[in-house]
Amino acid sequence: MSQRVALIVNPTSGKGIGREIGDETRRLLHTAGHDVVDVSGSDYQQARVRAGEVVSQGVDTVVVVGGDGMVHLGVNLCAGTSSRLVVVAAGTGNDFARNLGLPLHDARAATALLADGHTRQIDLGRVTHGVAGEKWFGGVLGAGFDAVVNSRAQRMTWPRGQMRYTLAVLRELPVFRPIPYAVELDGRRIETRAMLVAVANTTSFGGGMRVCPDADVADGWFDVLIVHALSIPTFLRVFPKVYSGTHTTHPAVEIHRARRVRLEASGIHSQADGETFAVLPIDAEVVPGALNVVTPMEVLA
Repeated sequence: MSQRVALIVNPTSGKGIGREIGDETRRLLHTAGHDVVDVSGSDYQQARVRAGEVVSQGVDTVVVVGGDGMVHLGVNLCAGTSSRLVVVAAGTGNDFARNLGLPLHDARAATALLADGHTRQIDLGRVTHGVAGEKWFGGVLGAGFDAVVNSRAQRMTWPRGQMRYTLAVLRELPVFRPIPYAVELDGRRIETRAMLVAVANTTSFGGGMRVCPDADVADGWFDVLIVHALSIPTFLRVFPKVYSGTHTTHPAVEIHRARRVRLEASGIHSQADGETFAVLPIDAEVVPGALNVVTPMEVLA
């Protein structure tokens, strides 16, 4: 069935393969008979504005081609609307796509989901304090070491891909110090010095860091990770375990569940879905079923 589709391509994603996958996606959508409105801009902001205008006029589906940053844009366009989100994962990390069992670097399989996939309603995080209006995130919001590293990585022009993040970690570790936080979980206040606080809708960020390995996108809850103050040598021993999810056994690591979360810390920027997000303090809440996302039929369980 033909659909009206808004297409947004990030040509620089996935070490530059985003352009190639974007061209293939565009061709496949046209061949399938869809009415394609290409709103890709010269930069992220232009794409956001152009896509917002098209979505407000009504489209069946928003197709984003890129990594988690493009997913973040798609989430904020489709949240709370009837428009469906299709992700053509072409980034380096692709955490959102991995969490939902979506095809990776495969335009044909991803676009075929418009006809063969299932529209699944998943939860989103909504932030209404600390931002202009409201902002949404689909994966993980982090405030701490991850956000500091993400900020440095975004300022770096070399190397490209995952190695840039790794190098940013190595540069930040020697100067990083635990941060004084206040964390409110459904009204319960925790004051602590911590390396990292993460509010998770999905299990991972940063290209496979399984910060909250039991997070579920459709359970109506956040999983909230707190890594309390650690010495740098201890942090270096614990940090690699995040890729397997076994960091949760360390006594300095806690995971809580909450529907509403407030994060307070002085001078700390948060990141969400790999994008610079907002300065703390912020208030976040789970909104069940806020996003219609197209997934393969086999991942419904």
